Amino acid sequence: MSALERNVAMLVAYDGRPFHGWQRHPGRPTVQGTIEAALSEVLGGERLIEGSGRTDRGVHADGQVATTRIPADTDLQALGEALHARLAPDVHLHAIEDVPDGVHARTSATAKTYRYEIFQGAALPAELELRVWHVKRPLAWEPMAEAARHLVGTHDFATFAANAGFDRGSTVRTMHAARVAAEGPRITVWLEADGFLYKMVRTVLRALARVGEGRARPDDLAHALAARDRAASPGAAPASGLYLESVRYDPPLFAEG
Repeated sequence: MSALERNVAMLVAYDGRPFHGWQRHPGRPTVQGTIEAALSEVLGGERLIEGSGRTDRGVHADGQVATTRIPADTDLQALGEALHARLAPDVHLHAIEDVPDGVHARTSATAKTYRYEIFQGAALPAELELRVWHVKRPLAWEPMAEAARHLVGTHDFATFAANAGFDRGSTVRTMHAARVAAEGPRITVWLEADGFLYKMVRTVLRALARVGEGRARPDDLAHALAARDRAASPGAAPASGLYLESVRYDPPLFAEG
């Protein structure tokens, strides 16, 4: 690493609707590519970033984290203002902070929290189009909450992992929390774990929805988990309702933790 550069972390939120996911892809609009283009325009040269994880096409984020190297004499406040002007309205830079050289957005993360939003009702408000999973028939959220409790702890989540086309190593993860709440026509699910497998959250959500529909019992989720077999999974919920809510680091990278 050059002594003329320093390591910084960015906290960003984005609306996933205009993008083909997080990961850069030549010829297609992606979140990573959009941020890299803005950095390169402001700082000059090729500027690459590393995110805490990839989000698929149509997935949103409130608290994605990315790290990158910038010239040591860069004014962070001016850089933040310049990036904000170039990224809005689809990408919002919430914070940019100096971090130690060894910090990496993905490998230094200790936990992530995903949120999933479901809207129940015959008609979907226009502003929620592709921002939630729209279900026309009501779901019973209390059995969903009961089922979600089976996910907490250290388990092999192979049942809920899609084939990502790359070596994912172990399918064992520790789920720190799994919570379901309802307010009006909205059902919100939060999952916090030390890591997530490809499409794991969306697959878990489809299983929870089956419980809410009355097509499965809460204990069926435990049986599916124990099966460690993708064939025991009912498929994946739409990307539209999924949000990367936050990424945890120890110590925290940003002032608000």
